[in-house]
Amino acid sequence: MASSHQDHQEGLLENGNIKVLSREMRHGRTAHNMSSSSLRKKSDLSIVSKVRVGFLRKFLANLQEVLLGTKLAILFLAIPFAIVAHTLNFGGPWVFALSLIGLTPLAERISFLTEQIAFFTGPTVGGLLNATCGNATELIIAILALTQHKVDVVKYSLLGSILSNLLLVLGTSLFCGGIVNISKEQNFDRRQADVNSLLLLLGLLCHVLPLMFKFTGTSPELMATGTLQLSRASCVIMLIAYIAYLVFQLWTHRQLFEAEEGEEEDDDDVVSDDESAVIGFWSAFVWLVLMTGVVALLSEYVVATIETASDTWGLSVSFISVILLPIVGNAAEHAGAIIFAFKNKYDISLGVALGSATQIAMFVVPLCVIVSWIIGINMDLNFGILETSSLAISILVAAFTLQDGTSHYLKGLVLLLCYLVIGACFFVFRTLCDLGFKSSNV
Repeated sequence: MASSHQDHQEGLLENGNIKVLSREMRHGRTAHNMSSSSLRKKSDLSIVSKVRVGFLRKFLANLQEVLLGTKLAILFLAIPFAIVAHTLNFGGPWVFALSLIGLTPLAERISFLTEQIAFFTGPTVGGLLNATCGNATELIIAILALTQHKVDVVKYSLLGSILSNLLLVLGTSLFCGGIVNISKEQNFDRRQADVNSLLLLLGLLCHVLPLMFKFTGTSPELMATGTLQLSRASCVIMLIAYIAYLVFQLWTHRQLFEAEEGEEEDDDDVVSDDESAVIGFWSAFVWLVLMTGVVALLSEYVVATIETASDTWGLSVSFISVILLPIVGNAAEHAGAIIFAFKNKYDISLGVALGSATQIAMFVVPLCVIVSWIIGINMDLNFGILETSSLAISILVAAFTLQDGTSHYLKGLVLLLCYLVIGACFFVFRTLCDLGFKSSNV
């Protein structure tokens, strides 16, 4: 009891006063972890505890915690079906759809496992794990697409993830939270939003400048070489900025990124309020490796069958990559953000939406460019005029929406309508391009 009390009193010396650390700070929990925790459920280990063999009992308990400790457990059934469909050649669209569904619970489970590891490694390592594994699905899909020389799929899927977080997730959270809490004051700490918006604007600058090379009047060869060189240099700068962001988030200004003390105390459905890990360190590590391997397998299926699904469904690859992939792949995290918005906890919702967008823009995108450089594939930051314009408008609209630190349902509705317009734009534009391409071939 004494050690537990001492653990609760652990704090930081700030301005001569002791500031008690919340559970989030001590164990490295971020908005991503708390968002995922809203989809977890307590496991009933009464049956497992009756097993007499110690090793078997521990294995079954870990199996139940990892596979059944989420409200999305039913979606795990899509994983073996996807493997069977791929093995028996049931058709690309089936493999694609089942793989996307299977990826949904895996993203939430990876967040759970990184949080379990953080109980043993401390908040800093836990935060670093979350910073690298928070968007593991997008990163794995992008790298696998790069190895198959599908650079356009990489660009579209990463762009779609940023747009989805800034407009769809943030918009839905503000809209639903505004409707449910219409009689309550809806405020959030705008300092976190300012930091993320600033980094997103830096990332936007790194996208705009290579695009501007098109209008310099130089030869196509020189333009392509200059665009590639500038993109690679910009990606190094973006990664430096992301490292500085991690230092800012995990060390110097950690208090800006933690949830308010005690705000989650009334959440009966948040299982991870417990002060101890539910599985051991090595068990969590092994499960994390296994889950990452399954994500890689399903991601390979997605990349390999995206063109077949596009032809069968009559949708362009760009529309599937920009709209469908981010919505399904991040459904668990997005649902958590919306749940916390229902509870008028916008700091967590904003941490999920803006944190994911920043992580993709400042870490995943430049990392993919560097990886493509290493493996000899030319990928730059010139995403195209339509794509870059959509990114710019999304960042600016989100920044203006959050500038006053207050929220209501109309702000969310505007963000959602912006997302619908951009989605319609990609659907119509790319469909017309595909029709024009086919007619020119005829």
